[in-house]
Amino acid sequence: MKSKITELLNIDYPIFQGGMAWISDANLAAAVSNAGGLGIIAAGNAPSDWVREEIQKAKKMTDKPIGVNVMLLSPFIEEVAQVVIEEGVEIVVTGAGDPSSYIDAWLEADIKVIPVVPSVALAIRMERIGATAVIAEGGESGGHIGEINTMSLVPQVSDAVKIPVIAAGGIADGRGMAAVKALGANGVQIGTRFLVAKECTVHQNYKEKILKARDIDTMVTGRPTGHPVRVLKNKLARQYKKLDKNPTDLSVYEELGRGALYKAAKEGDVSMGSIMSGQIAGLVKKEESCAEMIQDLWADYQRVINSITSEF
Repeated sequence: MKSKITELLNIDYPIFQGGMAWISDANLAAAVSNAGGLGIIAAGNAPSDWVREEIQKAKKMTDKPIGVNVMLLSPFIEEVAQVVIEEGVEIVVTGAGDPSSYIDAWLEADIKVIPVVPSVALAIRMERIGATAVIAEGGESGGHIGEINTMSLVPQVSDAVKIPVIAAGGIADGRGMAAVKALGANGVQIGTRFLVAKECTVHQNYKEKILKARDIDTMVTGRPTGHPVRVLKNKLARQYKKLDKNPTDLSVYEELGRGALYKAAKEGDVSMGSIMSGQIAGLVKKEESCAEMIQDLWADYQRVINSITSEF
């Protein structure tokens, strides 16, 4: 497969694996990259030493490009921003903020910078300051989300910028890939489906919740905080929903959510842990290797593309 984004990043398929905190580690990222996609290590709120170790592990597991998702709200952002330079990371994906303070140093280090954007305005700003591409992420995604859905966001961002656009949110098969291709995307970022990859080290309880999910099983909590999150419904999510109805003290949100993702992802607490998941979870029905997933995605995409020349 040759396209603008595959040639730009030296990957085989225009498929990014989403950077999911406490989940997207060296093991998952290397497996995705070895399968021809772009594997991404999620720095999340982890300290810089952990990020450095995961980068070094991944480089021992693959000679293909690896990306690092840098969360700009991390308390360790200054150190992590330097680590990706020191470790020779080729691609940085940014989330949860504006990377303006760091992008010049990354570009000087020959790092390709690809910010996640929830709006046209931010996409235009990212192109202006030198971003290599942008990831237009719709509100169907798991984790922290914006307000605009993928179907509406991707074509507007594609019209607004000249750099490549990667679509994210609600994509888990070839149909989704073909749909966003028609909307102007140059590639896709997929998170929820990779949660059940055999190489993904997330707790098996978390995987089982994804595999058993239905179309109506996600919900968005935390809107009063300004940082809404899409998760699978459980006891924690229902407690958050009660807070949303009467958000008198926002500090309660922070206390309730402290360590909640770690509880679910690493300890397997799927009652009081935060099970971040996209709305597309109901479509994810089997555990596969990353190679099997990418081959299936690509074959399904080609099948769909070949079939849509007929009328409705």
